[in-house]
Amino acid sequence: MIDTLPPCPECASVFTYEVDALLTCPECGHEWSPEAQTETSTEVRDSVGNVLADGDTVTVIKDLKVKGSSSVVKVGTKVRGIRLVAGDHDIDCKIPKFGQMSLKSQFVKKVSE
Repeated sequence: MIDTLPPCPECASVFTYEVDALLTCPECGHEWSPEAQTETSTEVRDSVGNVLADGDTVTVIKDLKVKGSSSVVKVGTKVRGIRLVAGDHDIDCKIPKFGQMSLKSQFVKKVSE
């Protein structure tokens, strides 16, 4: 009987193994508890560590090239009413003058209102 262990939350390696009560990744050395992984997996944070939620307003912290276009989303562009989704680009939003777009949370900062 083979137990399937979850992949590493840091590097997504599938070669994880158990050491006592912790899971360990041989590729990056990350250790975690299986219970802790399920608690933090749904939390999305911005570039400075603020927790993001659906409907938040964020600003872009870096010029971002728009794929398939010569346009650039400029630093300081304010994006209202974000929606969090699963995946690499974890924010769906509508950017003024650009339309519907997906962003990575590491390139935005939450606006305190």
